[in-house]
Amino acid sequence: MKRLKNKLFYLYSFVIYLFLAIAVLLITLENIEPHVKSFLISKFSANMLPPETTVEIVVDDLSLEKYPNWNNSYYTEILDYFYSYAKPKVIGLDFFKPSNEQKYLDLLDKMDNVVAIFVPRAEYTELSGEDKKYMEEFKDKYALNVSKSTINPENTFTSISEDSPAKNLGSVIINRDKATNKVFSAINVLKIGEDYYPSLAFKMYLHANDTNEIILDKDFVYVPKTGLKMPYKSVEDGIFRTNIRYYKMEEISHNDKVITLDYSHIAIPAYKIIESYRHLKANGALREGDINPEHFKDLVVFVGINQSGPYQDIFPSPMNSRHPGVDIQATVFDNLLHGDFTVDASKGVNFAVIFLLSLFTFVLILKMKFGKSLTILVLTDVLFCIFAAFLAYNNYIIALACALMVQLVTLIFGYSFKFITESRNKEKIKQAMGKYLSQDIMRNVVSNIDDLSLGGKRAVVTVLFSDIRGFTSMSEKMTAEEVSLILNEYFSEMEPIITKYNGVINKFIGDAVMALFGEPIPDANHPQNAVRCAYEMLKKVEYLREKWLFEGKPKFEIGIGINTGEVFIGNIGTENRMEYTVIGDTVNLASRIESYNKVYKTNLLVSSSTYEYIAGIADVIKINEVQIRGKAKKMDIYEVL
Repeated sequence: MKRLKNKLFYLYSFVIYLFLAIAVLLITLENIEPHVKSFLISKFSANMLPPETTVEIVVDDLSLEKYPNWNNSYYTEILDYFYSYAKPKVIGLDFFKPSNEQKYLDLLDKMDNVVAIFVPRAEYTELSGEDKKYMEEFKDKYALNVSKSTINPENTFTSISEDSPAKNLGSVIINRDKATNKVFSAINVLKIGEDYYPSLAFKMYLHANDTNEIILDKDFVYVPKTGLKMPYKSVEDGIFRTNIRYYKMEEISHNDKVITLDYSHIAIPAYKIIESYRHLKANGALREGDINPEHFKDLVVFVGINQSGPYQDIFPSPMNSRHPGVDIQATVFDNLLHGDFTVDASKGVNFAVIFLLSLFTFVLILKMKFGKSLTILVLTDVLFCIFAAFLAYNNYIIALACALMVQLVTLIFGYSFKFITESRNKEKIKQAMGKYLSQDIMRNVVSNIDDLSLGGKRAVVTVLFSDIRGFTSMSEKMTAEEVSLILNEYFSEMEPIITKYNGVINKFIGDAVMALFGEPIPDANHPQNAVRCAYEMLKKVEYLREKWLFEGKPKFEIGIGINTGEVFIGNIGTENRMEYTVIGDTVNLASRIESYNKVYKTNLLVSSSTYEYIAGIADVIKINEVQIRGKAKKMDIYEVL
């Protein structure tokens, strides 16, 4: 039964721990882990500047100050600058430009290296015949060539809501984290209907490498021509999300202060391109401060917006609370160009890390003392955080917050479990030791557990000795097992009587019992209670004698001797082996008085010192001038009737 209770206790404890750990894990994963991930990316993963092969042209607040009446013609001038003078490898237009300006449309028709954007429609609608025809044409012009696929995910998107007349198109969908609202990943491939389409950055990468062929695998998107292996997460909704590896933001010195700019890439205000274009067109030459078109030869150019007001294109990211969308697009392109991505640890890896850290924590708590185990755990966590930072530096993100929070649950649960278990074990030990020591002595030891030492105090107590008459001859006629059964029953009946009168069994000496009254349980009436206890013990023996005779067992009688006086009480022995007992002449005299029951054929004798306390409550017979062994003078003892 006890084993079953222990097993149920451990099972119940494990279920509670598992429930708490899973609850904390889910809460942390949803609300805390994204913030920690953002910190790891910004402080450790973003450890290098981007390559200088990608440049951004930004319609920013400076450009709007320079040209307050900004209109569509300015976009046409920017596009013509790159068509007529600069020769970049590929140009990405990260903005929507109304297609009602003919010169702009003519330029798009002439330029094969321009990639514009489209937006897919998420809400499901039944396509009309005209829409179906449009989507067929759109697919023929812009869909990816999937030469091989081992997956067939469901799709979220059904058609196109906005597009451009450019020869090359890529989607722009920003995927934000729910907890932080930050952009951690890019959607480089998405499914519309039954076909797959690239993002702006991915289409620019494919165009720069003169290919449109991809292979879809359950873990990667492959580009056979370049060997690009792009990892992605879940595609249950037809969206292939790939983590972005961010770069350091540009820094400049100003008035002895280092200022971090909004961009990681080289960003040129759009007005400078327009001024350079106008000077070249009017004079055939550049003025000082103009942008030389030769600087863009074979580079990748993104044109986008970063301005105050309703048309701003900014998003919170791990690097910046107002990160320009065009800079995020440029970052994604460089990730693709160099096959450089931030990878989240798989669920299996994170589970293994959490499990091992929690297991180590629990074992350490159970095996070591509080101070030492807590110190080691703190050092372990410091090393674990350094390890997580090292992995993040190498673009590998583990679930740091989840591991630490589950470890915290393990820590609290472990110490609580250890405290409860130790308390239960202590109680078991107390109960077990209480079978060898008096419960009162045990409580005294436990209450002074931190101050156990040799020594004690002097106190006035009453000592009771009881002994079985004829025990030696009786035991010679019985087996050891039979003798032990009778003694066990006898002692079991005597113990509650002694306890009833505030007595404490100091020890069993063979067939004898030594009990104390007055210590360690304080009792002002200890002599009277000792005598009352002895009287009840004798009555109980009468009952047992009749019972044993009926059971065919031998009968016996007991003799009791009681003495009151000063003793030394406390811990006697060595530092390694102690016994809580009493010593002194009072103890010896009580034992001697008990032995005179045999001489005078009595059952209960007390000393004159005890008689002084009980004269008013007991009938006695005085036995004059008894010579007690070890005493020079004779003394009076009394038989209690």
